[in-house]
Amino acid sequence: MRIPGWFKVTALFLFMITIGGAGGYFYSLFSDLPDIHQLESYTPLESSIVYSSDGKVLAEFYLERRTYIPAYKIPLKVKQAFVAIEDQRFYSHHGVDFLGILRALYKDIMAKGVVEGGSTITQQLAKMVFLKPEKSIKRKIKEAIIASRLEKMYTKDEILGMYLNQTYFGTRAYGIDAAARTYFGKPVDELSVGEIAMIAGMQKAPSSYSPFRKPEKARTRRNLVLKNMLDNGFISQQEYEIAKAEQLPPKPFFRKFEAPYFVESLRQQLEELYPDLYTAGMKINSTIDFTMQKIAEEAIANGIKSLDQRVKPGVQAAMIAIDLRNGHIKALVGGTDFWETQFNRVTMAVRQPGSAFKPFVYATAIEKGMTADSKVLDGPVSFPGGVPGKAWAPKNYDGKYHGYVPLSTAIALSLNTATVRLASQVGIKDVIDVAERCGIKSTIAPYLSTALGAADVTPIEITAAYMAFATGKRIQPIYYDKILNRDGSVLDEEEAASEDVFSEETTAQIKNLLRAVVEHGTAMKAKEIPRMVYGKTGTTNDFSDAWFIGFDDSLVVGVWVGRDNHVPIGNKETGARAALPIWMEFMQKIDKYSGYK
Repeated sequence: MRIPGWFKVTALFLFMITIGGAGGYFYSLFSDLPDIHQLESYTPLESSIVYSSDGKVLAEFYLERRTYIPAYKIPLKVKQAFVAIEDQRFYSHHGVDFLGILRALYKDIMAKGVVEGGSTITQQLAKMVFLKPEKSIKRKIKEAIIASRLEKMYTKDEILGMYLNQTYFGTRAYGIDAAARTYFGKPVDELSVGEIAMIAGMQKAPSSYSPFRKPEKARTRRNLVLKNMLDNGFISQQEYEIAKAEQLPPKPFFRKFEAPYFVESLRQQLEELYPDLYTAGMKINSTIDFTMQKIAEEAIANGIKSLDQRVKPGVQAAMIAIDLRNGHIKALVGGTDFWETQFNRVTMAVRQPGSAFKPFVYATAIEKGMTADSKVLDGPVSFPGGVPGKAWAPKNYDGKYHGYVPLSTAIALSLNTATVRLASQVGIKDVIDVAERCGIKSTIAPYLSTALGAADVTPIEITAAYMAFATGKRIQPIYYDKILNRDGSVLDEEEAASEDVFSEETTAQIKNLLRAVVEHGTAMKAKEIPRMVYGKTGTTNDFSDAWFIGFDDSLVVGVWVGRDNHVPIGNKETGARAALPIWMEFMQKIDKYSGYK
């Protein structure tokens, strides 16, 4: 039979259209395939971790909670568990498992629904890193092509490592190590076989196999992983039975910050310096000493507990300890409970220091040639007040006067009239200059009442200023000393800026004055500490602020006690009664700590 010419032309035309369409389709597939060489420089979002100076983890900063673990550090049992449940032919196929696809298709047909997927681990990695989560034939073909290319570029172990670090496991945990810490509160290399199997089983559908929401489904899925591991020879019968009997975790391990007030202050600093703080996997070596921090928190808690027994509840307290050698903040407690209120009283509370400001007056006098034995009159005194026709007449706390007394006695007993008269002699502007040289940054009004602590300061600035009394230098407190990137290279090293303020002779005389406060003054209780300590109490007129700031040869420590609303703490709640016991507990306990000094 002769085929008409028109039919041949039509058939040829249709054939060309088909070929052209297929060619166009495959061109569209290949033309927009991602460059898998980008994976060589690909870095997943990774948590930045804050460490204490003694190596304890204080906090994580993250958008996706993830800690990258190199493939060679991932335990073998972890790898075997994922191969057993996700891709049993992982080590024999080349990116796409056609037998696996046929097996999955058969099971889906028999079950009359989708019960098993055919994607290999390599295909899943390709989808996670390079493709959008759309369901289409085009995406599946791209996934297979990319997977085949990945298999040519990387070893099986490298592919498995990238997959395990990239996978999402629910509960904001990305990657195998974050999953281990979120579900079991431990790093991946400490997981038991049962724990490994539970996490491996979750990967398919984290919400469906959550041990917290659907424990029975999670247990069934875990046991399936264990059975597959047994069948593949990855675990023994005994390991299988032990793992099956393990309990599921009852709740996630969401880490609360350690040293939360400190960490939050550090976070605010770093956020301005490093926009990628939450994703870059930095290792931040902070200055906090974990043991000292815990001692400080306990001292604050005990001090408030004692206060609550004798005054109306609601009193707050704050403490900061700074290393005199380098300005490292070793402990910082900004309040009684960070999780109740994030207001950091160390760095943010602006309060009157009361008599804790007086050492700046006496330091000025020493600089001008006076000594601890120089005399000053302690007696009634008045100066023109702020209101025309009215005088300002400060009085001593107990209403008594002592006549001419040495400077050492005047500061030891915290005599108001002697201090104001001394400030008048040396010049209040010079006193302010000394305070600013020591590190006080808040604005101080040039009034004589400033000599008695009428200016507003934060606990961190006045405590840091006391470092000049201990060392003769102004030293800027710092929160971290080194930051490393995810590869361990140094990004930043911080050193405290310091500047000479007093000569050695002047510093020694100032220390003698502050020792007198302990020897025979308002802080005599501190003599119980079995080493040389120096310091000054501070109390405002209405007992709304109580302070003790002091130091030994290693640390300067400041304690503030008060109410956020400036209501008085309670009658007679002075610095010696409300703040000094907290300071003493801290100083006594760190003396027994092997890491101290």
